[in-house]
Amino acid sequence: MASSIVRSPLNPISRHVTCKPSPSDHRSRTTAAAAAVTIHQPYPKQRRRRNVPVLACSLQSHNADDNHNVVGGRSKTELQRIPDDSPYDDVSKDPNNNTNMLPRPLSSTQSSNSVSHLRVAYQGVRGAYSESAAEKAYPYCEAVPCEQFETAFEAVERWLVDRAVLPIENSLGGSIHRNYDLLLRHRLHIVGEVKFAVRHCLMANNGVKLEDLKRVLSHPQALAQCEHTLTRLGLVREAVDDTAGAAKHVAFHKLNDTGAVASSTAAMIYGLNILAQDIQDDSDNVTRFLMLAREPIVPGTDKPFKTSIVFSLEEGPGVLFKALAVFALREINLTKIESRPLRKQLVGASDDNNNGYPKYFDYLFYVDFEASMADQNAQNALGHLREFSTYLRVLGSYPVDTIML
Repeated sequence: MASSIVRSPLNPISRHVTCKPSPSDHRSRTTAAAAAVTIHQPYPKQRRRRNVPVLACSLQSHNADDNHNVVGGRSKTELQRIPDDSPYDDVSKDPNNNTNMLPRPLSSTQSSNSVSHLRVAYQGVRGAYSESAAEKAYPYCEAVPCEQFETAFEAVERWLVDRAVLPIENSLGGSIHRNYDLLLRHRLHIVGEVKFAVRHCLMANNGVKLEDLKRVLSHPQALAQCEHTLTRLGLVREAVDDTAGAAKHVAFHKLNDTGAVASSTAAMIYGLNILAQDIQDDSDNVTRFLMLAREPIVPGTDKPFKTSIVFSLEEGPGVLFKALAVFALREINLTKIESRPLRKQLVGASDDNNNGYPKYFDYLFYVDFEASMADQNAQNALGHLREFSTYLRVLGSYPVDTIML
C-alpha cells in the first residue's frame, strides 16, 4: 500500500497563498514524447508480492478494502470454490496452454482500440461487467479473469497478460479506493479509459418464480444500487465478491429460493432465467474503467486527452488551494479529485487536546484534468506544481472515452 512512502526533503511551503505564474511557463517547448514520463519525483520502490495466483476466479472473500462486509445488517456470504470439472469453470483445459510461451505484447504506443490478439486481465468471473468493459476497450481480445484486483496488476507486470481493465469509479457508488491504492503501489501506466453503462437484472434458476425467492446475492454496490426494488420485493440481501460470481454460485448449487443481481450476459452464460430487467434505482449508473499497460502511450493533440496525476503536499493553510490554482491559472479543467491517506504516516505535533495523538494525517491527492501532456500548458502546470509538492507522479495521459455502451 502507500504506507512506505517517505516525504522528499524539500523546503517548507510558504504560508502566503500567492498564485503567480511559474517560471516554468517561460521555459522552452519540449517534445510530446518526452512529456509523458518526465514529470515525477523519486519514490521509494515498493515491496511487491511476487507469487501471482492462477488467473481464474476463486469465489472466496477478498480483502476487506475491496468490499463491505455487511449489507443491510447481514453478514457477507462467502462463496465456495467451484470444482475444476464444473461446466462453469473458467480455466483453460488445454495441456499446451503454457503462460511462459505467450507472445511478446504489442507496443503500447499503438492506438489502444486498434490492436488485436491481446490478453486483457479483468477482476471477476465470466459475465462480469469488467469483462464487457475489457471487450469494449479491446475488441477481439482474449479476456482473462483474475481473482483479485491486485492479481490483474501483477499479471500485467509479469507479462502473463498484455493489458488490464479495472474499475476506478461509479456514478452512484463513488470511487474504488482499492484500485487507487494499487495504482500507487504498482508502476503500470494508464493508457485509456472506458465508460460502461451498468444495467442490473434479477435472475434465478429455470422454473423458479419471483414469489419463490427469499434472498438475493450480489456485489455490495449492486445491492445498494437496487435497494428500492429489492426492498419492495421483500428479499434478504447477502453480499458476495462480484455480480457474475453470484450468478455462477446460484447456477452451480441449483438454488431454488435464491436469486442473483448481475448482467444479462451472466444470465446467458450460466443458464439462468431473467425475472426482472433494469432493476437499478437510478438509470444513470455508469462505471468508469482504466486501461493499464506496462508502458505509457505517446500523448497527442489530435483528439481530447485526459491526464491523471497523484501528488502530496506539506501541511499548511491554503496549500491545497495553491496546488489547484496552478491549473486554474492556465484554464485547465479538473474532472476528478480524490484524497487518500498515507497509511501509518502521521504528521503534525501532538497536543493535550488530542490526547497525545498527532493533529494531522498525511494525504495523497489524485487529480484528473482535461489536457494532454503533449500540450505545453499542461507541462507548465505540472512544472509549477512540482515546485512545492513533496511527491508528484504522472499516472498516464490518454484519450477521453466519448462513447457510452
